[in-house]
Amino acid sequence: MTAILHALQQELDHLPSQERRIAEVILQSPSDVPRMTINKLAEQSGTSTATVTRFCKSFHFKGFPDLKMKLAAELSHSPNDMAYQDIVAGNSLSKIVEAIEANHIASIADTTRLLDLGRLERTVQLLCQASRIDLYGVATSSIVTQDFYQKLVRIGKSCTAFSDSHMQITSASSLRHGDVAMAVSYSGETPETIDALTCAKQAGASTISLTSYGSNTLASVSDIPLFTSSLEEGMRRGDMASRLALLHVIDILFTGMLSADFNQFIPKLEQSYHNVQSYRYHYFGGA
Repeated sequence: MTAILHALQQELDHLPSQERRIAEVILQSPSDVPRMTINKLAEQSGTSTATVTRFCKSFHFKGFPDLKMKLAAELSHSPNDMAYQDIVAGNSLSKIVEAIEANHIASIADTTRLLDLGRLERTVQLLCQASRIDLYGVATSSIVTQDFYQKLVRIGKSCTAFSDSHMQITSASSLRHGDVAMAVSYSGETPETIDALTCAKQAGASTISLTSYGSNTLASVSDIPLFTSSLEEGMRRGDMASRLALLHVIDILFTGMLSADFNQFIPKLEQSYHNVQSYRYHYFGGA
């Protein structure tokens, strides 16, 4: 099952009755959807074109053509490419190596197919222009925000990563127009992170979320929702492929920033690298 179909299946019981009928039609015959018109889908689901459009927006698509394009891209890959391998008792180390490799490759590929270039471009632009950047994430998500924080500091951006819920709210309260708050939560339902991003938005900052694909609260309160693959299930106990998918998007954003403002950021990145190397050589003899 693709990331989009998985998200529809997960949300099926929570959708309004008309939108649920649309989801059921898509889930029953997903390969037919890319060839459908919006009128045809509305007819088959017993709804209206306006309801189909609303359904698409609920799942963060720009419209029905966007849903068709992204679903077609996912369906073009074989089911075996989309399958995650869970932890198995007594597995040999060689099979564990193969399984983890397959999971990580699948996670990155699934995530790449979900990326919206328009949203990525807007995010890169906001981050480049931001006077100040707040990063929010708890537990495993804080590892991701710390990674982005260390990258941004190296290119001279005024940035802080917060994992403490009180400090998230305290900092969010002091943000202003021209600042950016970015929140990371795989589930998109972490209460502390939702509260912090909501507070940042109320303070006037631009807000960005990074979550697994689907309808979730954090994505709904952000100005720009970004998504990773949502297919990892059993392996979620270790936050393995999901963490890698989040870091994949962070690397794309950081590289996008470097490319967008090359003359400003690259000299700072090189200078920070040389300063660290000089420090290590002075104190540790180059070790």
